[in-house]
Amino acid sequence: MAELLDLDAEVLHSYLSEVTAWIDALAAEPPHRILDLGSGTGTGALALVRRFPGADIIAVDKSAPLLHHLSGKALAQGVADRIRIVPADLDTGWPAIGSVDLAWASSSLHHMADPDRVLAEVFGAIRPGGLLAVAELGSFPRFLPDDIGIGRPGLETRGHAALAEAVASEVPQLGSDWGPRLTKAGFTIEAERTFTIDLEPPLPASSGRYAQASLRRIRPSLDGRMSGDDLAALDTLIDSDGPDSVLRRDDLTVRTTRTVWAARRR
Repeated sequence: MAELLDLDAEVLHSYLSEVTAWIDALAAEPPHRILDLGSGTGTGALALVRRFPGADIIAVDKSAPLLHHLSGKALAQGVADRIRIVPADLDTGWPAIGSVDLAWASSSLHHMADPDRVLAEVFGAIRPGGLLAVAELGSFPRFLPDDIGIGRPGLETRGHAALAEAVASEVPQLGSDWGPRLTKAGFTIEAERTFTIDLEPPLPASSGRYAQASLRRIRPSLDGRMSGDDLAALDTLIDSDGPDSVLRRDDLTVRTTRTVWAARRR
């Protein structure tokens, strides 16, 4: 997971720059304390610390290994003194973090057992006039051409259909419209924006590793939902070091969307 999160930040760095600039434009004034909910390896925390040089970041996550990884990156980038690490499982309680001017929750709310309770806690933590930015996947990234050249045309399309079945049962909150839930928690929706990511070849070498890590992440969920031939072809793409491996292909793309809601506490 750490590798995938780091690659996501590396390959989608333009999106991170664009979305944080958008949040900056919406903020009533520069934030001094920022909360990153479900910070992982610091994709959001490190983008926000660069965007807002006068702010300190509170990075909250329940995974000690991911937070340790974030600490190492913050130290290497010279911002360790501005990022406070807070290990906490938000499904079991709210940590003592005090008040903040801005909160960021990227691809984290859909993992919460009770996201409505968490949003109510966030509302209480944000100072009046402050913002909450909720970013969620609009779609799992697509990487492959329709004809991948190994006798399984349409493989990725079938994989996405199978993944949608798995997600509906395993992560039912994924794909939710968070607008009504933000309003229920007391926020006023300031703006909603979908960011379209469409990266074409030639891509940096890290894109192949990003595709491999992403497809490996979803592979277990596809067992029993795709044919044996399709699964074998997928395994060739993500496990092989041969010419068909995603690590060696020169026809990869990165196509996905991220929807971001900006909500203000009045």
